[in-house]
Amino acid sequence: MPSLKLSAGAEFPKVDVHFLDGSTRTLSSPGDGFDWQLVVVYRGKHCPMCTSYLKELNALLPEYHAQGIDVVAVSADPEEKARDQMEQVTPKFPVGYDLSIAQMERLGLYVSDPRSPSETDRPFAEPGVFVINADGQLQLIDISNAPFIRPDLKTLLGGIRFIRNPENNYPIRGTRHAA
Repeated sequence: MPSLKLSAGAEFPKVDVHFLDGSTRTLSSPGDGFDWQLVVVYRGKHCPMCTSYLKELNALLPEYHAQGIDVVAVSADPEEKARDQMEQVTPKFPVGYDLSIAQMERLGLYVSDPRSPSETDRPFAEPGVFVINADGQLQLIDISNAPFIRPDLKTLLGGIRFIRNPENNYPIRGTRHAA
């Protein structure tokens, strides 16, 4: 059964996630004095494209922080696999693990079963990127059903700069509902 997709402008679901630093955080609750949050859901250790994406995100982290954006990444991997993968990334942002299928569905993500035991040992989320504004609303949403399509992180950063500039008065887009 497919998961429900989240709507632009809707409140981001409150999802509690365990992080590698030992904390438990609620997604959509920015930390460290930031007022917006970027949540990056990645497929897991089995995905080399995810490792590259997270490395790029790590390199751009100071620019995201300069825009007031708290950045977190999360996957369905168990803690040990998440730790192993993060040895390659050395992230300066919090990394969550152990998303359940129910949490993935609540976030409107596509969920895949492994193609074989050599890929991974459990269902996992396909990529998702969510930008949550200071009101807890979904400002930007990007979900994919495969690792090959996800937003360019530099383009996303430029879009956030534009949106956050008060002179632009840029609304949440995609909120018109069919009559």
